[in-house]
Amino acid sequence: MIEDTVIRFFAAIEAGDIGAVREIYAPDALIWHNDDLIEQPVEDNLKVLAGLHKAVSGLRYEVIRRAPAGDGVIQQHVLRGTLPGGQEVALHAAMYLQVRDGHVTRIEEYLDSAKRSSIRAAREALSAG
Repeated sequence: MIEDTVIRFFAAIEAGDIGAVREIYAPDALIWHNDDLIEQPVEDNLKVLAGLHKAVSGLRYEVIRRAPAGDGVIQQHVLRGTLPGGQEVALHAAMYLQVRDGHVTRIEEYLDSAKRSSIRAAREALSAG
């Protein structure tokens, strides 16, 4: 059940189905990133994901490994896609996803913030335009 929820979660992100992602998140879920150390609420994260889809075409997750972790999973993956200028994205990351009752209740994401900056810059440029 936990892994099924995680699979549905990433499939919804890849499809750009923000409504499905919202349904998979628990309403009070928190999303933490190592580069800013802030616990982000669901609605803020959904805005980031929507912007990510506008900035990165062909967005997909290449799962390197996924392992059970008690109340969730630990996943290592590479986020891949293409920026508006044609630059390929390969953002390596590791995540702990806590799952309860078929909902993601917490994410702790570890990534290379230097690689993330090109995606963030493209997202901000699109929202400014």
